[in-house]
Amino acid sequence: MAEAAGKKQILTYAGLKKLEDELFDLKVNRRKEISQKIKEAREQGDLSENAEYDAAKDEQRDIEARIEEIEKILKNAEVVVEDEASTDTINIGCRVRLFDVTEAVEVEYAIVGSQEVNSLQGRISNECPVGKALMGSRVDETVQVVLPDGSIDSYKVLGIERNLGL
Repeated sequence: MAEAAGKKQILTYAGLKKLEDELFDLKVNRRKEISQKIKEAREQGDLSENAEYDAAKDEQRDIEARIEEIEKILKNAEVVVEDEASTDTINIGCRVRLFDVTEAVEVEYAIVGSQEVNSLQGRISNECPVGKALMGSRVDETVQVVLPDGSIDSYKVLGIERNLGL
């Protein structure tokens, strides 16, 4: 993830904690596990035709790449304190209730930084088309969103709350 190198990474406190926990697990537990796998594979003899050794080395490379990626994200992290987020306008750290005018349904999203996106949990980025269009909007405003395919969706803002764990 080359873009993580110099770009500010906006995270909620929960997102920061999750990345710190993952980094700790990778450095303390996973490195130890993979070292043991490599040691056991070496003990089996000829490394040139040792599938377990090759798989363990591949896994080690993946772990080290993820560690490097997380460290870059954390180095450039800007933490948004969700319980201090304004509820006057939509911003990162807010939970918003919207009426999707196009689909005629009510939806709810948490606005988070790009590292914390999870559409299945209703967590959208401030950088995605919907999130970007909503930023700065207020209750009762209707927001037009131009989607990547060129179509336009409309959302009426019904409510803004602090995102305390959506």
